[in-house]
Amino acid sequence: MKRYWSIGMAIFTAAWLIAGWTGEAVCGSDAPSPGINRRADFWRGVREGEAGTTTSASEGHKVLIQNGGQNWRQIRNGPIAGAAPWLLSAVVFAIGVFFVLVGRDRLEEPRSGVAIPRFSLFERILHWFTASLFILLALTGLSMLFGRAVLIPAFGLGAFAAYMQAGLLVHNFSGPLFFAGVLVEAITWAKENIPKRMDLVWFKNLGGMVGKGPRPHAGRVNGGEKVWFWFMLTAGLVSGVTGLVLDFPIFGQSRLTMQIAHVIHASMGILFLAASFGHIYIGTIGAEGTFEGMWRGKVDKVWAKQHNDLWYEQKAKELHLGTN
Repeated sequence: MKRYWSIGMAIFTAAWLIAGWTGEAVCGSDAPSPGINRRADFWRGVREGEAGTTTSASEGHKVLIQNGGQNWRQIRNGPIAGAAPWLLSAVVFAIGVFFVLVGRDRLEEPRSGVAIPRFSLFERILHWFTASLFILLALTGLSMLFGRAVLIPAFGLGAFAAYMQAGLLVHNFSGPLFFAGVLVEAITWAKENIPKRMDLVWFKNLGGMVGKGPRPHAGRVNGGEKVWFWFMLTAGLVSGVTGLVLDFPIFGQSRLTMQIAHVIHASMGILFLAASFGHIYIGTIGAEGTFEGMWRGKVDKVWAKQHNDLWYEQKAKELHLGTN
């Protein structure tokens, strides 16, 4: 028995020595030292963006893993997606409180039945063209930002995938058209939206909607409308330019450029949507008779006198209506 035990131990020792010699021969001097995980070191180097060699001439193909994509995803799914619902909810809540406390800005006199032309057919088509595209972009953009968290649990992965396949096409094709519409709006309305000293007075009581005292003087465009116009123009240009960078990756832009463009695009889009709630509120239920101007192209004489008195006096002379 002892002899068999001795023979077994001799065979085990020989096998162990042969295995160690073979491993050293294969690994040579590069054999890992005790306590060092060479596999972890390798992937750590890959994540740090160390470049290798490739036959591809495309930008970024020498790097196996683009770690910037992970950084971009953390910003998108962190600060942007985290703050957006709170901001949009806060704006809606503020508008609701304002409506409850202040109420609708109604006409101070009975309607006269005299219609004053306010917006031409071209202006109305331009406005509703950009407004419709803005709604499509907002819906599809929010779907892309919150789809995984909201739409997949509600409708399932298959329905979400089909919807987003169509939604992505709508977003990508609507974006350049919206950008073109914003540029035309800038050309059409920039001259009338140049700020003037009297516009500052408008903000003291928001054009007479709050507080006491007479309504401030205003031309065709009041102070609040001018602020919205320049914000809309700025947000539209920023969103449009960054959208083109994302829409057409054929200009030689790098991945980093597109990641930065996406962060700016998403952030500005959320701010644009939040600000638009106020514009929509004033243009619909916030001020009586305002919606008629952009829908029918005309406003009642009483509305014109109440909100844009200087412009009304000019139109009254043109139409020989008198100013009373």
